[in-house]
Amino acid sequence: MSRGPPGTNASDDADGLTRAIGSAAFVLRLRERGVRDTAVLRAMERVPREHFVPPALRDHAARDIALPLPHGQTMTAPSVVAAMLGALDLRAEARVLEIGTGSGYVTALLVRLGAGHVRSLERYGALARAARDRLGASLNDATVEVADGLAPDGLGGQTFDRILVNGALDALPPHLTDALAPGGRMVAALRSARGSRLVGLAREGDGPPARTEGPVLRLGPLTPGRARVS
Repeated sequence: MSRGPPGTNASDDADGLTRAIGSAAFVLRLRERGVRDTAVLRAMERVPREHFVPPALRDHAARDIALPLPHGQTMTAPSVVAAMLGALDLRAEARVLEIGTGSGYVTALLVRLGAGHVRSLERYGALARAARDRLGASLNDATVEVADGLAPDGLGGQTFDRILVNGALDALPPHLTDALAPGGRMVAALRSARGSRLVGLAREGDGPPARTEGPVLRLGPLTPGRARVS
């Protein structure tokens, strides 16, 4: 009878195999939906979405759909997350600002993709606390704060190599554009009559950032202001 490594048993091996098969199938479905960024797919294979989904919805974690979170917030569909992360073009050791922590899933993906540090801002205290719990050891490379990321004075003058806005906006806040370091890139979505369109800003040197537009995405709006509920 074969045995697993010391400290494992047949049940652990079976659970691990089931998770590996499920992760591979999840990535295959994303490929079928047009996701091609190898680094993003690898990160999504290694970060289990079900760990970040509300317990009652875990049977739906492998589906390419948005899922509800407390306080009327939404966990973005995986293919939309992949499109935004691909456009972000994250480089190793980059300083990343994330607006809208939500479940913490995208935060974990940013860490897995090699960010030097992720500063993630969430307007709901309960969501921020839950995200910290889920991220666990990943918090060595991330900070989750209860704050309004859309407030002009909320960044303390800090600049970032990458900025990811997890939600649709009517306009890009100037203070976020100003927070882009030379060579930096920001990814967000702007609302229009046709839906929310992916928008990227790239700053070359000290000049104004160049803007590009991507596909229309199904992405919920991002609300300004720190939430009054905890």
